[in-house]
Amino acid sequence: MLPFKKQKPAFVSSIKKRILQDELTKLRVKHDLWYKAFDRQERNKVWLDGKQYLMLSSNDYLGLGFDLRVKEAAKEALDVWGTSPTGSRFANGSRYYHQELEEQLASFLGKEACHIHSAGYLSCVSSVSCFVGKGDVVLVDRNVHSSLWDGLRLSKATIEKYGHNNPASLEEELSYVDPSRKKMIITEGVYSMEGHISPLDKMVEIAQRHDCFVVVDDAHGFGVLGPKGQGTAEHFGVTEGVDIICGSFSKSLASTGGFVAGDRELIEFLRTYSKQTIFSAAINPTQAAVASKALEILQEEPEHLERLWSNTRRYHSMLRDLGLDSWNSEAPAVPIVAGSKERAYFFSKRLMEKGVYANIIIPPGVPPGKELVRTAMSASFSEDDMQRVEEALSYAAKALI
Repeated sequence: MLPFKKQKPAFVSSIKKRILQDELTKLRVKHDLWYKAFDRQERNKVWLDGKQYLMLSSNDYLGLGFDLRVKEAAKEALDVWGTSPTGSRFANGSRYYHQELEEQLASFLGKEACHIHSAGYLSCVSSVSCFVGKGDVVLVDRNVHSSLWDGLRLSKATIEKYGHNNPASLEEELSYVDPSRKKMIITEGVYSMEGHISPLDKMVEIAQRHDCFVVVDDAHGFGVLGPKGQGTAEHFGVTEGVDIICGSFSKSLASTGGFVAGDRELIEFLRTYSKQTIFSAAINPTQAAVASKALEILQEEPEHLERLWSNTRRYHSMLRDLGLDSWNSEAPAVPIVAGSKERAYFFSKRLMEKGVYANIIIPPGVPPGKELVRTAMSASFSEDDMQRVEEALSYAAKALI
């Protein structure tokens, strides 16, 4: 196929001119910082321009992305159900495998019911926009994921930010709110950029004293925290105190899609009113089958969770020994704070020179001065992999001296 030849247009709108002048887009394209297309992948190894790298930024926490049982489940679902239900769950897109996975998830999470979406983003947006509206007040941790902010904007509720992972700040903000107003508290279970774990037990206690509805985005806590991997609510023993748990399948369950879990009445309300639920196509059979099989493995084989945390503790120790700033991460999601765009870029570049790949994150993804290399641990990392990571970190650390 011949390459497309762009001709000079006769007319360029003012909006297009503004877009063409955007400096961040020019920087991204010039330095090829993101959207890299890897040539191939085998478990936690990827190939870029023919060279192999150990992937240190994947969210495949339990290392199930290439598990043979998971792959077979996907193939079987494809044979039985085809490629897609080609419709909304609200209309003609519901299938038995949707209900089966929803029941499986609800039981695992200790909730009555669950609804699954084709993207974790949709699950998070609907968890906010559906349950509050104009006249309600939402108190939200200032560091929550972009999907939750989008849900808030759609809700038209009044937004009050509280300090990151700061129960005292939450309490103070609540003191300014009319007690008669209906209130929601939003927190993440594990913050993906910082690796911080929410003090959810304290948040729930405050919520109950102030009559607040609690939503937890547990995308990075589900399958990671708690004795059984049920997530942040299990970790703190407050599952009953959390009204809605939302999350995604693209981390611990090696799939794509997301879920919203809660009391049956809440989930049926979501199915009635959530535009993200009603007007989006249903999750496809292979996505659902992979998530279902991965969840089954998580429940039956605790060694994956144990290995994840063994690797995580070792990784945190490596970073401390090298004097690298991990932003006090407590989780498998581990930032390496560089402090500037240039330092983050050169740190990542030196990792690649040693065959390790990791993403860089710059504003607006993080605050100025917190530019970082975003890394994550996985149960898939072998002893050889961990040694390779340590050698690469030692080499790259010189870029931050």
